[in-house]
Amino acid sequence: MNNNKALHGCVLLLLWPFQGTTGSMAECQDPGSTHCTISLEKLLDRAIQHAELIYLVSEESLTLFEEMFIPFHVRIPLTQTGNTCTTSTLSIPTSRSEVQENSDKWLLHSILFLIKFWIDPLVKLQTSLDRYDNAPMALINKTKWISDKLMNLAQGVTILIQKMLGEGAVMLEENNKSLADYPVNFDMLESVLRDYTLLACFKKDTHKMETFLKLLKCRRKGGLGCSLL
Repeated sequence: MNNNKALHGCVLLLLWPFQGTTGSMAECQDPGSTHCTISLEKLLDRAIQHAELIYLVSEESLTLFEEMFIPFHVRIPLTQTGNTCTTSTLSIPTSRSEVQENSDKWLLHSILFLIKFWIDPLVKLQTSLDRYDNAPMALINKTKWISDKLMNLAQGVTILIQKMLGEGAVMLEENNKSLADYPVNFDMLESVLRDYTLLACFKKDTHKMETFLKLLKCRRKGGLGCSLL
């Protein structure tokens, strides 16, 4: 009960973090302005809080999906098969040594790439869940909430790139093998397994986003040998 209250409080607190890309958060009259009154440290903190909450809700969504549709003996083989995730083939740092060696620019662009990659698949997931006969509204609402907050996080990371790297709009290379390109399948079993894999992979990638942001914060503080959580 206390955990639910705490989560509710976090949700209320974080509903607004990146709304200020057009005003309140960074208090900018122009979304592209570099004259924002909020500090870079606060921007980074809000991005981390946002990523943490997205990860938490993605974890809850995966658990809810498992309880509703996936027999226990099927869960572990699916979630532990890393090569089923499309982003595992992309040039995104994964091991601790790789991540530690990469520049701030590389980490920020990796975060934004992952965010952009997942926007369309999450929309497809919502469409798929709407066709289920017994998908709980809690699950449907969580996936819609995640989609909205992922867009907000993309805006926040774009601002971080502008402020930390002095770069403008970021053009990302399109990935021809996105999960969003998977055909809409009306076979229920295949749809369930595909959607479950999508949720499991998204959870892994949201953890990467959170970890990369925390590493950036640690570096900003001048930490030596920042450990990855």
